[in-house]
Amino acid sequence: MKRALALCLSSLALLSAPVSAQTSGAAKLSEHAKKDVQRHRAMAAAHEAAARCLESGKSENDCQKELQATCKGLAIGKYCGMRHEH
Repeated sequence: MKRALALCLSSLALLSAPVSAQTSGAAKLSEHAKKDVQRHRAMAAAHEAAARCLESGKSENDCQKELQATCKGLAIGKYCGMRHEH
């Protein structure tokens, strides 16, 4: 679980750097919009960590638990704000 959180946070840092550079010349965002952008990036990083977890050979159940732990308080529902078909 700690590994997933660390991976999530490091992915978030990597994902936010290029986007910050792209938006530096853009219109100023409200505080609400900035927080919403951060939440979306954190959810994306959590899903990336879940994908890497599955690629590593861990069970879907284990990876789902890590995703739920990482997203607690971040998104609605047990799928971290995203659900797809299997």
